Amino acid sequence: MIIDKSEIIENIQIADGIWQMVFKSSGIADRYLGAGQFVSILVDDNWEHPIRRPMSIADVKDNKVSIIYKVFGSVTQSLTQLKSEDYIDVLGPLGNTFNVDYNLIYPILIGGGIGLSPILNLSKSLAQKGIGVTTIIGAKTSNEHFLQHNPNNNMFLCTDDGTVGINGTVIEALNIVLKDIKNPKIFACGPEPMLFSIQKMLDKKSIPGQFSVESCMACGMGICQGCAIPNNNNGYHLVCKAGPVFETNEVRFD
Repeated sequence: MIIDKSEIIENIQIADGIWQMVFKSSGIADRYLGAGQFVSILVDDNWEHPIRRPMSIADVKDNKVSIIYKVFGSVTQSLTQLKSEDYIDVLGPLGNTFNVDYNLIYPILIGGGIGLSPILNLSKSLAQKGIGVTTIIGAKTSNEHFLQHNPNNNMFLCTDDGTVGINGTVIEALNIVLKDIKNPKIFACGPEPMLFSIQKMLDKKSIPGQFSVESCMACGMGICQGCAIPNNNNGYHLVCKAGPVFETNEVRFD
C-alpha cells in the first residue's frame, strides 16, 4: 500500500445521493489485487475532519481507480465538491479479495446500499473471464438505483417501496433467484442488518458465501482497533486486517 496524492478525473452524481469518483493513481493500481479491496481517503486535510474514510474500490482500469460513495454527512458532502484536476489524499489498496471457485459453484452477487461497489467490481471481473453470474442490487427506492432491472440478463433490482424491480429486500430477490440455480455461493456486501439476514438464510439452507463487511475505521491498518467484529470463536476480527472479505461462518452480526 501507498499514500498517494491522486488527481481526480471525474466526480459525478449517478443517482439520488450516490456519487462516482475516478482518480489517477498508478501506485495504487499497480498494487491492486482484486475485487474486495478498498482505499482510505483523507477528505479534508484539516483538524475538522482528521479521520480517513474507507471506500470500496468499484473498478481499476490502467492507472485509474473508481469508487462509488453515498452522501451521509458533512464529510461525504464535502467530497462531492471536488472537481476534476483537484487532488485527494488516498491510502491503499487495503484489505483482501473475494475468492470465487467458479469451477465448483455458481456465483450469486448481492449488493445493498453503497455495498454495491465491490459487488459491481466482482461482477465485471468475472464477466471479463467469461464467467456467468447473477447479480442482485437492493435499495430503498428507485431513485437510488443507476442500473437497469434486467432478469433476462441475470440482473435483478429490488426496492423496499416497490418502485422498480422486485418489491422487497434482497432476501425476496434471492429466494426467487435460488429456485433455478444449482450449487450457488453468495457474495454480498451491504449494511450489517442485510448481511445478518442473508447469513441466517444461508445457514438454514446450507449455502456457502462470502461477505465484504462494511465498518467504520480510522487507520485502515489495524492500529486503532476501531473496526472489530465478533467471530465465532468468542473473539474478534479486525475488518481492515483480516477482511474486509470473510466466509459467512467467520463473523457474527447478532
